[in-house]
Amino acid sequence: MMAVKTEAGPMVVALGEAQAFVRVETGEEEALLAGLVRTATSICEQFLGTWLMRRSFETILSAGTGWQTLPMRPVASIDDVAALRSDGSSMPLAAGEYEVDLDVAGRGLIRCLAVASQRVVVSGTAGAAMSPNEVPEPVRQGVLRLVAHLFAHRDGDARPPAAVTALWRPYREVRL
Repeated sequence: MMAVKTEAGPMVVALGEAQAFVRVETGEEEALLAGLVRTATSICEQFLGTWLMRRSFETILSAGTGWQTLPMRPVASIDDVAALRSDGSSMPLAAGEYEVDLDVAGRGLIRCLAVASQRVVVSGTAGAAMSPNEVPEPVRQGVLRLVAHLFAHRDGDARPPAAVTALWRPYREVRL
């Protein structure tokens, strides 16, 4: 079982930038465009296999003794590990009850050494960039193009333009 809770990170593309790109001059479509920016960013992160903006996470893993890889990348820090009780409450684990590792590929790894619980809650931070200016421009342009596509085709199911994936492909992390 692997559940992930995360806070929304800063938007990769500013709302004003998205409005200008889709040529919307009034504020009537702001909520729609903000949702489309979040959706396009999420699609981009799934395609790339990496979180674009740094943000907090909390994930639930089984309390196994083997190394387990956290589902998000790149992991910047693992701040807390707690045993998850059957009533839903959690109890922080002592330092000798688990081990963590952050490898050069940005993977966060954890293993439990002596835990009475069947599940653990792991929290920390993950994401590649601290600000939207640190996100590579081709990635941001792909998000903008996908926002424009989703805005123009909100009533249909037209496929996204190939230019979007062409912009993202060089930044995609391939996992075997």
